Amino acid sequence: MSNSGFGVQRPHCRGVVAVIRRGTRFLIIRRAAGVAASGMLCFPGGGIEPGESEQEALIRELSEELGVVAVPRSRLWQKVTPWGVDLAWWLVAIPPTADLVPNPAEVAECLWLTAAELEQRNDLLESNRQFLAAWRSGEIAFH
Repeated sequence: MSNSGFGVQRPHCRGVVAVIRRGTRFLIIRRAAGVAASGMLCFPGGGIEPGESEQEALIRELSEELGVVAVPRSRLWQKVTPWGVDLAWWLVAIPPTADLVPNPAEVAECLWLTAAELEQRNDLLESNRQFLAAWRSGEIAFH
């Protein structure tokens, strides 16, 4: 397959996305200056390194980005972005008393927002908007 714009693009890399909830609020990050899609809001996560499982990538990424211990619970969804990134969405737990320590090289700020608040934001990455739509439609179920 080619990336000529015809047909389906082959994923060129894989990533993981952490869905972390406290009550009705989701943990969202604003991407730091100097990273792809800087200034945009998204669920935390990142690329899967060679030889790394999705769960290992989640644990590493949340430690690097936010300084927290993550416990991957269950795989919720999978989606290939229009730019060819194969994303695995996971329900992830962090300790309820965890202090988030954003790595300024990757994260400008952390926010706890409801789905309704997220859906109203113009600065939410489109793949995150698609996840929320799939969740609202019942395609994705989690508590």
